[in-house]
Amino acid sequence: MKKLTSIIAIATSLAATDMVNAQSTEKRYQQNPFTLVYEGAITKNEKGKVNIHPVTYKLNGIDIAANIYTPANYDTSKKYPAVVVAHPNGGIKEQTAGLYAQRLAENGYITIAADAAYQGASGGEPRHTDKPQYRTEDIRGMADFIGQYAGVDANRLGALGICGGGGYTLKAAQSDKRFKAVATLSMFNSGEVRRNGFQNSQLATIQERVKQASDARAQEAAGGKMLYSGVASITDAEIAKTPTDLYREGFEYYYRTHAHPNATFLYTTSSLTDLMSWDATDQIELINQPLLMMAGSKADTKYMTDEAFKKATNAKNKELFLIDGATHIQTYWKPEYVNKAVNKLVDFFGRNL
Repeated sequence: MKKLTSIIAIATSLAATDMVNAQSTEKRYQQNPFTLVYEGAITKNEKGKVNIHPVTYKLNGIDIAANIYTPANYDTSKKYPAVVVAHPNGGIKEQTAGLYAQRLAENGYITIAADAAYQGASGGEPRHTDKPQYRTEDIRGMADFIGQYAGVDANRLGALGICGGGGYTLKAAQSDKRFKAVATLSMFNSGEVRRNGFQNSQLATIQERVKQASDARAQEAAGGKMLYSGVASITDAEIAKTPTDLYREGFEYYYRTHAHPNATFLYTTSSLTDLMSWDATDQIELINQPLLMMAGSKADTKYMTDEAFKKATNAKNKELFLIDGATHIQTYWKPEYVNKAVNKLVDFFGRNL
């Protein structure tokens, strides 16, 4: 009885907090002219300060929506190092990818954060397709575009991938040597998790789930209903009962405190036919660039960073940096952890670009 009362109290408290957060979040993305939802986001471009430049470009026939951030006193006649920032699974450029892109621009980098094809404000059908080859190509596409941007020194191009974007960044860096330095934050190996389950919790059902994905593709091909996996919405009580930090705090981040209408936890079930046979660490020994992998010391996803770091045997000056006390999602927004990550990135890119 005491346990039930405690759960109800937690859920009630969370509901009250979420009501306030939902109101402030709605105000945040609706009032920001660039619909940015992170703290300290740019609200207007001013001379002599970091500026944001919404752009669109074509990638394999698909319109990609991106934001470019330029440093204070940006001068097109000068040359600047640049960094592409790949967003988390389900995330968009207006959330943590934009936060890190802005913070790097504050430190002298030209940066780009783009919505993945089929997701966010970018084009592509069917919506919410989440295939590794597309996400990897998105990162290469950002390099294509930023490499031609006024003031960018294409020989000083770095990559930062966050969460799922970290896994895809590792894959892109294996064969794209335009990236002179590679960094990940809270890396999430999407293929491993879709295949094995989070923390290897679904090993017994791999073949069953592969068949479900295959059946979903067959249904699509026959003109049937599009099937989706993931979470479309969630109640406060369900959030409170979620046992893992990653998903509990992730639901709070994406559906409450940093919600944006373009962000979703859904993806097409047929995407799993590609995801489940893919792994961020396959051929990771091809990475010979400097490599920095960052993770929260308390992150329940840290095991994926540890696995990849160990396998990256040919990376130069490779470094594992733990953000003391941080969970996975807290590295997306909590100022003290973001500051530690940004300081480390500035040091790393400063030495290697």
